[in-house]
Amino acid sequence: MTAATGPPVVAVVGPTATGKSDLGLQLALRLGGEVLNADAMQLYRGMDIGTAKLPLEERAGVPHHQLDVLDVTEDASAARYQRDARGDLATILARASRAIVVGGSGLYVRALLDRMEFQPVDAEVRARLEERAAAHGVGLLHDELATLDPAAAQAIGRANTRRVVRALEVIELTGRPYTASLPEQEYAVPTLQIGLDCDRAALDERIRARVRRMWDQGLVVEVRTLAEHGLGRTASRAVGYAEVLEMLRGQLAEDDARAKVVAGTRRLARKQMGWFGRDPRVHWLDALDPHLLDRALDLVDRSDAGRLVDPGTRRRTLGS
Repeated sequence: MTAATGPPVVAVVGPTATGKSDLGLQLALRLGGEVLNADAMQLYRGMDIGTAKLPLEERAGVPHHQLDVLDVTEDASAARYQRDARGDLATILARASRAIVVGGSGLYVRALLDRMEFQPVDAEVRARLEERAAAHGVGLLHDELATLDPAAAQAIGRANTRRVVRALEVIELTGRPYTASLPEQEYAVPTLQIGLDCDRAALDERIRARVRRMWDQGLVVEVRTLAEHGLGRTASRAVGYAEVLEMLRGQLAEDDARAKVVAGTRRLARKQMGWFGRDPRVHWLDALDPHLLDRALDLVDRSDAGRLVDPGTRRRTLGS
C-alpha cells in the first residue's frame, strides 16, 4: 500500500448495535471526511434492512464507499475486499480527505488497515482435506497439524474443521508453518481506531429494539425478494437472513425466527468484542456517553497532534 498523503485514517469499530454508523457519519461531517465501509454484509446490494445499512437519504451527502458493491449471489472475500477497499482508501487520501472506516467485521478491518498478505487457496487441496475430515474425523487432521505446526494446533480448536483445514491447506501450498503467515498488528497507513463498547444489558436491549425495527421496516419482505433471485452461501448465512429464510421454508414460526435473530445478533456482538478487544491499539469509548462525539473528536485531535499513544491493554469487554 502506498504511503498516505492525507490525514490519518479514523476507524470506528466494535460490536454490532453500538452506533458505529451514526458516529462515523458525524465524524465525517465534522472532519470533512468520507466513509469507507468495513462490514462484510453491507457490501451486498439489497441487503439493507437486515444489515442496518444507513439509507442514502440519511447520509447527509457524505460519500460512502464499499456499500452495494456485490450481488447477493457472490461470495464475499476478505482478499477481494482488501484490494478494492485499499483502492478507495488511496483515492480518498490522495485528495487529502479524511477516511472514516466504519465496521464490525474484524478481518475486513485488519485487511484494510494492517500489513496483511493473504495466503494462496486451492479448491482441490481444500476439498481433499475436507473429504478426509468427513471420512476420518477432524481430530485426525488436527493431530497432523500438531505435528506440522504445534502453535497453530494449540490456537485452533480440535473441532474447528474449517480452520484446521485452512491451516493444513496453507502449509501444503506454501511449505511453511501456518503461523508464519499470520499478520501482525502493524498499520499499513497511520490510523486511529476508536472502539464503541456498551454495557451488556443495555446492548442486549438495543439489539432487541433493532430486531423489532427491522421487522417493522420489512425485513421479511426484503429476504423473500432476495431469495426469489437466489442468495449465495455468504449472504444466506448472514444473521437475520438465515433465520428468516428458515421461517419462509416453514422450518420456524415467526416468533421463533425473531427470537433466533436476537440470539444470533447477541452472539455476533460478543464475537466482535472478542476480536477487537484483543487489539491493544483500540481506544474504547462508551457508546452511551451523551458526549460521545466530543470524546471521539478529542481522540482525533490528540492523534493528529501526535499526543496520543496506543492504550496497550483491553479496556472493557461488553460492560466488564
